Amino acid sequence: MARKSSTAAPKRGEQKRTGSSLIYVMYAVLVALIVFYIISKSVLVGIFAFLCFFVVIALELRNSLVSEGVMKTARDIVIAVVAAVVLLWAIPSLAFHTSSPVDVVVSCSMLPVLHRGDLVILHGMGNASQFIEENRIPLVNVSQSDFYSMVNNMGSEFTEPFAYFNGNYSNISTAMPHGTKYGIGTYSLDCLSRVPRSRYAECRETNASLQSNLIKYNYSIANLSTPAGMEQTVYVSGIEIGTARITENYSNPIIIYQTTPEDYFSGHIIHRVFAAMKVGSSYYFLTKGDNNPVLDIESLNYPVNASQVIGYVSYDVPYLGFPALIIKGQVGSVPGCNQTIIR
Repeated sequence: MARKSSTAAPKRGEQKRTGSSLIYVMYAVLVALIVFYIISKSVLVGIFAFLCFFVVIALELRNSLVSEGVMKTARDIVIAVVAAVVLLWAIPSLAFHTSSPVDVVVSCSMLPVLHRGDLVILHGMGNASQFIEENRIPLVNVSQSDFYSMVNNMGSEFTEPFAYFNGNYSNISTAMPHGTKYGIGTYSLDCLSRVPRSRYAECRETNASLQSNLIKYNYSIANLSTPAGMEQTVYVSGIEIGTARITENYSNPIIIYQTTPEDYFSGHIIHRVFAAMKVGSSYYFLTKGDNNPVLDIESLNYPVNASQVIGYVSYDVPYLGFPALIIKGQVGSVPGCNQTIIR
């Protein structure tokens, strides 16, 4: 009679315990990587966290197949997906009256109020007229001819204020070290992209000749916190639409809107409402990031139709959205995250 081998394969229970131990280790590594990524903002750490997440999913699936079998694993996955949709999407959608109740901040355009990686809870806007009235948003009646004259010539809105030094209009900058001699001018960004620096003076024009007849942009000086220390910068602090003069108000609501194919920046934009326009029976919003020097319309994003608004920010949870950024692969550095406009 043959003797049994002393090197028999490990039993299923031992495999399960070994696999579970490895999963716990990988979960700990994943959490550590996410925390380290939040602190360091390192692209390399984000990539490792992204890969670690998929390793954890693969290990969980392998263990489930070994211990539970294919049919039960498939059933558990379906139940988990349905439960997640109901608990994290369907119920909040009904409660907050929006089809997208949760989103993640992916840029630094709303510093210091919202940070990259924050999880935001959204509430549906509802009736646009009521929303504008309840939040005391400045509202201007605009004729359809004036409005469409502007949107049909959006290139004239593609502007930004710069400081120029010692009367040299070709020596421009968005940031100004304290104590320097400078003036302020509005420049056409389209023009700056086409001409050499020696001809930048051609791109500096007055508001009347550079911008549309509908909106005039007023600018101010603000402190700018940078890694090198405190500087100053130019930003749009107010606008004029006809006889209405509107200044930036940080108590206005923050909305999230879906861009259109015509917009320069795409996706979901989370910015503060600057003002509202009533054009016929339609409502449009002018928006601006708190940490941006100009309105969205000056970056070639068209005025936001009320139908594009997904909701307004009712709550935000710091850092809780970072795992979503890692899962989506959005782990790279983002412009503007190393400086904050301080008013």
